[in-house]
Amino acid sequence: MKKLMILSLLLLSMVAQAQWPGRPAEQTSPMTARKFTLNLTDDGKAQMVCFLPVKPSGKAIVGVPGGGYSMLSNTHEGTLASGWLNEQGIAYFVVNYRLPAGDRTKPMGDVEQGIRIVRDSAQVWGINPHDVGIMGFSAGGHLASVISTHSPFEVRPDFSILFYPVISMDERVSHVWSCRNFLGEGQKDPALVRDFSTDKAVRRHLTPPAIVIMSSDDNLVPPLTNGLAYYSAMRQAGNECAMLIYPTGGHGYGFGQWFPYRDEMLATLSKWLNARQTPQPDAIRVACIGNSITDGHGIDLAPANGYPALLQKKLGKGYWVKNFGVSARTMLNKGDHPYMNEMAWRDALAFKPDIVVIKLGTNDSKPENWQHGSEFRHDLEQMITALRPDLAQPVKKAKKKSKKAQPEPVVKPQIFLCTPIPAFKSTWNISDQVIVNDIIPIQQEVARQYGLQVIDLHTLFANDGDKMLSDGIHPDGKGAQRLADIVADALKQQ
Repeated sequence: MKKLMILSLLLLSMVAQAQWPGRPAEQTSPMTARKFTLNLTDDGKAQMVCFLPVKPSGKAIVGVPGGGYSMLSNTHEGTLASGWLNEQGIAYFVVNYRLPAGDRTKPMGDVEQGIRIVRDSAQVWGINPHDVGIMGFSAGGHLASVISTHSPFEVRPDFSILFYPVISMDERVSHVWSCRNFLGEGQKDPALVRDFSTDKAVRRHLTPPAIVIMSSDDNLVPPLTNGLAYYSAMRQAGNECAMLIYPTGGHGYGFGQWFPYRDEMLATLSKWLNARQTPQPDAIRVACIGNSITDGHGIDLAPANGYPALLQKKLGKGYWVKNFGVSARTMLNKGDHPYMNEMAWRDALAFKPDIVVIKLGTNDSKPENWQHGSEFRHDLEQMITALRPDLAQPVKKAKKKSKKAQPEPVVKPQIFLCTPIPAFKSTWNISDQVIVNDIIPIQQEVARQYGLQVIDLHTLFANDGDKMLSDGIHPDGKGAQRLADIVADALKQQ
């Protein structure tokens, strides 16, 4: 029903060819197959101008103009980019969002709705729903970074392009009116200022790859406390991020011909976009859930070098592996840092995986956590049944089938329970004795009851103490490769 409604809106808008009030008429590129406008709100106060390319590559970008949250610069920071992007085969959608006037949910909701429509209509418009990015300018760069860090998984972009972005909501180091217009009275609340200063909201593995484009002589949005701050947060988290800083250009050039480094900028941006490896639309989705061992603690640029990234390389293009690991987390909901309280857990569910690899239990073995060990089984079952509601009732032993019986269809996701890697040292009070005598038996019993696969990392890693960091808890680079090999073999056998 949703797709039929979107298609109806599309046909109506193609006939109407509505124009955004105040926007000058302009010629479309010969590489633009269709241009039309969709309403994002019932009252038409938010609209999305759509440019579909003649030769679609499958990539799409949602554009977010700037204007200090007081107006929309939707030509040079909006529709002007359509020709170049369509020539690259990229579908382009400019969101003319409602101005916040202190209500930040208005522009956020409009951009989220735009991304939702693009993904819902992906098949009709020749778009890979896993290759939908966002491109924002100035205050629109802030809004793009908010969507990249705060929005739910289903409307979070796959990559971000941020032109001279406002990042900080602290008006002392940022663009004053962008801060005041976006937060309104919230500007007086230090917690809100911090929350929507998006360099503070970057999450390892969860915030999409980004490229930040700025000029050193920008005297409107200070690069050091805004764009550079976002890059630094991304790099510190190990997330993919590139940064282009040009010696001159000032602020607000967008795709304008007057920017002196426009050709160089577009050439680099094109290479960055083309270098991105995009999952196939029908790829088998693998969610890696876990603690710091999954997260990649101690491995530089873990999103690219941790075990889930190496597992992706091992499995190949037919799979889409996502890392949902968070350091220090426990299976126990009464532990010091419960995994199921995390954004990563909500993202893992929204990812709708075909396969889930759960590697939790190491931190649960600490005395301060294992004092609640009587609830470990319950919390493990809670996670399993959240992933697989059909297992809310324990699986009964199957009756013997006749030779003519057809195999039962695979119910998704397939869940693999990993026993913890041996704790070669008792660093941070982690107890291998608790792991062996208490945690692993519970995991094995639950796996039998629910018909799940077990990957016995504790046994398989027993002789790999030389592939661990000095703490004796976390695998090093070679250990991450060993872990990826083990998990890949288990998945391929199924």
